[in-house]
Amino acid sequence: MRILIGVQGTGNGHLSRCSALAEALESFPDVQVQFLVSGRDKSQLFDMAAFGDWQWRQGLSFVVEQGKVNLFETVRRNQWQQFWKDVRELDLSDIDLVVSDYEPITAWAGRLQGKKVIGLGRQYAFYKPTPSLPISAAHRQMLRWFAPADVAVGMHWFDDASHVLPPIIHQRGRNASVRPRHYVVYLPFEPLASIHKLLQPFENTTFEVFHPQAEQREVGHIRYFAPSRIGFAEAMARAEGIISNAGFETASEALATGKKLLVKPLTGQFEQTANAECLERSRLAQVMWSLDSDAVSKFLQVQKGNYCRWPNVAHAVAEWLSDGAVEPVHHLSARLWQRTEFEDYMECLKSY
Repeated sequence: MRILIGVQGTGNGHLSRCSALAEALESFPDVQVQFLVSGRDKSQLFDMAAFGDWQWRQGLSFVVEQGKVNLFETVRRNQWQQFWKDVRELDLSDIDLVVSDYEPITAWAGRLQGKKVIGLGRQYAFYKPTPSLPISAAHRQMLRWFAPADVAVGMHWFDDASHVLPPIIHQRGRNASVRPRHYVVYLPFEPLASIHKLLQPFENTTFEVFHPQAEQREVGHIRYFAPSRIGFAEAMARAEGIISNAGFETASEALATGKKLLVKPLTGQFEQTANAECLERSRLAQVMWSLDSDAVSKFLQVQKGNYCRWPNVAHAVAEWLSDGAVEPVHHLSARLWQRTEFEDYMECLKSY
């Protein structure tokens, strides 16, 4: 069995999820896996050892300015001719199965060459109607166009659609004592100066800020770090809570470890808006819709976070892929949700 896995490199959540899947697939020696990453400059990718001899393409990505998606610049700046050239030239003749974590080159190449394409990841939860994640028909169609798939395997916090699984959590940085009034901040699309201004008033709290423009330094009670998946996981393990954008993977990792969670959705990104609304309605997290010191102050006063106990989804998905992904997705979904435990799970569902 030869599998090509496409990884959307614009967000670290995709890379973390696929890194966990790569490690799980090592338990199946009959499966040969090749990874292709796109959506971010190759020089800006890090912690890539799990992907072995991986391929890179430019791909497509959103343009974000001042914490907001700029759709005009997104259309203007993406290299569309190069994208379609890469799609046409990607040779899948010796590939048995294509898996796309919302990576468009592998998805479109698979479609054009008649290969079975499995869409795996958060975006594919929106591929079909999911009650707790309402989006417009236009947004759903855009998602389907960007990285098309024959089989949609979405990921979500709740079992409210037959095509969704619990999250894949990368098991790193778990063994650490929690430090009171110690928080991790991951707001990669917000200006660094704005983040500093947001956190500066809370002098009796320590913040570890991970940001693409940051260099390792300490300014009073705020410590800055360049992005690192391992470093971030270790910091999260010792933190009392997380302040982040409303990306799926960071929120899932916080919930899987019982951390307090405050999210600020990326303006103009409908997936993050849907994530934030879902977390707020289910009372799994607090939400601020702009960088708001009052929201941070209220968040710091919250006594404890929510704890969601999900099974080892990475291993289950790796096993499913190794068998050729022939088991219907709704069967795989039912098996995994039966092994999931939530604190106050029924109370969360009452929000819907």
